Amino acid sequence: MLRWARVWRLPLRGLGPSSLSASRVPFAPSSSGRSGTERRSVLLSYKLLDGEAARPALVFLHGLFGSKTNFNSIAKALAQQTGRRVLTVDARNHGDSPHSPDMSYEAMSQDVQDLLTQLGLVPCVLVGHSMGGRTAMLLALQRPELVERLIAVDISPVETTSNSDFPSYMAAMRAVDVPDDMSRSSARKLADQQLSTVIQVMYPCPGWCCGLGPVQGRVAAPGLTRRFPRPPHPTTGPLQDTAVRQFLLTNLVEVDGRFVWRVNLEALAQHVDKILAFPPRQESYPGPTLFLLGGNSQYVHPSHHSEIRRLFPQAQMQTVPNAGHWIHADCPQDFMAAIRGFLA
Repeated sequence: MLRWARVWRLPLRGLGPSSLSASRVPFAPSSSGRSGTERRSVLLSYKLLDGEAARPALVFLHGLFGSKTNFNSIAKALAQQTGRRVLTVDARNHGDSPHSPDMSYEAMSQDVQDLLTQLGLVPCVLVGHSMGGRTAMLLALQRPELVERLIAVDISPVETTSNSDFPSYMAAMRAVDVPDDMSRSSARKLADQQLSTVIQVMYPCPGWCCGLGPVQGRVAAPGLTRRFPRPPHPTTGPLQDTAVRQFLLTNLVEVDGRFVWRVNLEALAQHVDKILAFPPRQESYPGPTLFLLGGNSQYVHPSHHSEIRRLFPQAQMQTVPNAGHWIHADCPQDFMAAIRGFLA
């Protein structure tokens, strides 16, 4: 069976002022719940595009199984269009960021707080998709002075109940067995074959995979043309099943001659219930807030609106027609237009 990566080679930081990035030590034990000690943050991997220092930076937080690369093209386009600095971040246990046994939203919020302070990017405009949206919401509630305004992308502060397939996907990934001596292309093909025996998207699609992020949602500035066609949402069948597997397989990497999952499947599996929920809060965030919803997604239900208004009294809601859960991949131009409009 594949292991999940715990050791990473540290890439060099970007050498130019327009693109700075850093990766960090891969493992940091959690200190939460021990003798009243504070929760220990991890040093996140990030990419920072340069812009006007006088204006609040745009900070993007990805969703479950994603990475900062989900927003590569969006970040470049918005940096050009707005003139702002744009930061994309790998959450703990994702991408090139460290692994930790703690996958709580409190821990993820602390990670981002520390990074923003370290980089001098506060206050910022915080944009979070799905799991990243909940991290962004919690951070804004905990430290409103760090967030100039907030954008939550197709997620709410109410428990998600429609994603019961997540544990099955994690179990399927953990069961994949790829020999060490295979080429990368052969390894991906074999892993895809093994995942195909389990990964089946039922109607209606659970949503998180609909836009496919890095698989089919690439855009290019200027022009912002989509590279690949995508099926309408919601959908089912072999094409959508393949797309789900392709998205999961973006996490299959080769480290020291072994194929491993770069996401920490053990931590994700142990905390999936927490990831699908939201920590109870009493305080509210007084700043401008946009809840950007996919017209074909069922993640944010009308019954969630009262809790949204309680926690975010200045919340606006905007729906992007014909978009699923991955709005930034399904409708990138509409996604960026909504952000620019909210900044105006």
